[in-house]
Amino acid sequence: MHSINTTYLKKPKIISSWIWKQIKNKNDDNNTKQIIRFFTSTSEIQNANKRYADIVKTIPSQVSSYIGGSSSETIQTSNESFDLEDAARGTKISTILEASSGDIQDAVNNAKEAQQEWASYTSLDRSRILMNAGQMLKEQTELFAELECLDTARPFNETLYGDIKSGYDCLEYMSGLAGTGLNGVSVPLESGNWGYTRREPIGVCVGIGAWNYPLQSAVWKSAPALAAGNSIILKPAPETPLTALELAKLYIDAGVPSGCVNVVLGRGEVGHQLATHNDVGKVSFTGSIETGRLVYQNAAKTMKQVTMELGGKSPLIIFGDSNLNDAVSAAMMANWYSNGEVCSNGTRVFVEENIKDEFLKLLIQRTKEMKIGDPMNIETEVGALISKQHFGKVSNYINIGVEEGADLAYGGVVDNSNLIDDEALQNGYYIQPTIFNNCTDDMRIVKEEIFGPVMSLLTFKTEEEVVERANNSTYGLSAGVFTSDIQRGHRIAHKLQAGTMWINNYNLAPVELPWLGYKSSGLGRENGSTCLLQWTKEKSIYVEMNGIECSYK
Repeated sequence: MHSINTTYLKKPKIISSWIWKQIKNKNDDNNTKQIIRFFTSTSEIQNANKRYADIVKTIPSQVSSYIGGSSSETIQTSNESFDLEDAARGTKISTILEASSGDIQDAVNNAKEAQQEWASYTSLDRSRILMNAGQMLKEQTELFAELECLDTARPFNETLYGDIKSGYDCLEYMSGLAGTGLNGVSVPLESGNWGYTRREPIGVCVGIGAWNYPLQSAVWKSAPALAAGNSIILKPAPETPLTALELAKLYIDAGVPSGCVNVVLGRGEVGHQLATHNDVGKVSFTGSIETGRLVYQNAAKTMKQVTMELGGKSPLIIFGDSNLNDAVSAAMMANWYSNGEVCSNGTRVFVEENIKDEFLKLLIQRTKEMKIGDPMNIETEVGALISKQHFGKVSNYINIGVEEGADLAYGGVVDNSNLIDDEALQNGYYIQPTIFNNCTDDMRIVKEEIFGPVMSLLTFKTEEEVVERANNSTYGLSAGVFTSDIQRGHRIAHKLQAGTMWINNYNLAPVELPWLGYKSSGLGRENGSTCLLQWTKEKSIYVEMNGIECSYK
């Protein structure tokens, strides 16, 4: 394998500095070569319309669940269906056939049967199959990136690198843990007796995914579940089913037994039936706090294990001694990336008073340069929001910010005629990145999760003050701090009530580290070495070596 010399390869304006850094650091990877080709090829830039047309052709007019290794002939006792929409254009792509109660039972039955076979595989065999799945995902980067872009209306230059890489990284990492991370312990006891523990699969598990990162969500749930010897039923968000379906097919092709990975499509009632099913042993959910509470309540009825990755309203704290350009980059990554639709986004940006004006000036300058438009165009940095309903929610919050007295420093435009030149996109759900200045802690735009490209800028004077204010939230998913004083960085990281912290960076999620939330932001964890244990049951076994002494006659 020959490496790519990127020393003299100029960073294209269209690609973020953060992504470019990752590409240069991984320049021996075949996938990186492909990505660099995309980013530097004029012909690719010109082919956004063709890319869109080609991927749409692959979507059938009706999309159904994937059960037992094939697309189901849905029973459709409820006869329910809904439209799959292209949010970038406001047009219908396909019709989603909602899983019936019969489909759900069929999925559970297939999962139960296949899990027995899968659990009988050696840990080494499961490891090899998951490694194979990771390699296959890497080889199909372009297909999955296009499907993810179509599904979410997030920029192709994000899905091409971030989403797919996170997926195959997770598969490769969990494949390693499958062979090493499920060992029990041996415990010596008195009189020569001893005990040991073993880790056993839970059985049938359910993964309910989010619409902002559907592939990542599906892999982060399915990879550890399968590594531990479970089967899994994926229920992607109604808005974004395409990559989960393709992932299930990939698993079967990689060697996972048919029926071990199933995908059922539908809305809330489908999730309710899965969460309350007697034969389901665990539910892993990613989504809003409101829906998470319902899933948690349903799972509790049969004492299921749960993992809850919920919402956030995360603080990003920037001290006056920070590298200003890096701090602005972090604020942009923490608010504009993925159209602002990221649960971990640092939307409460606390800037020390002495640099606020300079920070804001540079932030506006760089935000103005961002290109809004067709997500399939490699030049696009801001795509469309996921749906008309969500567009309305985010637009309303912008109005609320103005009404509350925050200064609209930049953005706020929601009229496509002033944002988008392409007539084909005029019905899409686009919102200009929006910066509110001089915000206060009691404003709704500061307290409530907006889940869109809306930043609230606040100022502070002292370390003690900003820590107290940053922690004054029902959320506790993520937090970040920028400072050249590394001792202060660690000190604040230890004080902030958040499950995931960044010092001098933001929104990175390496699979080697656990992803988890505090307070209302969640329960349990995804990724990291201990994640695998949460997909198992621990059994304690006592071994008698001396015979039984009994006082009864």
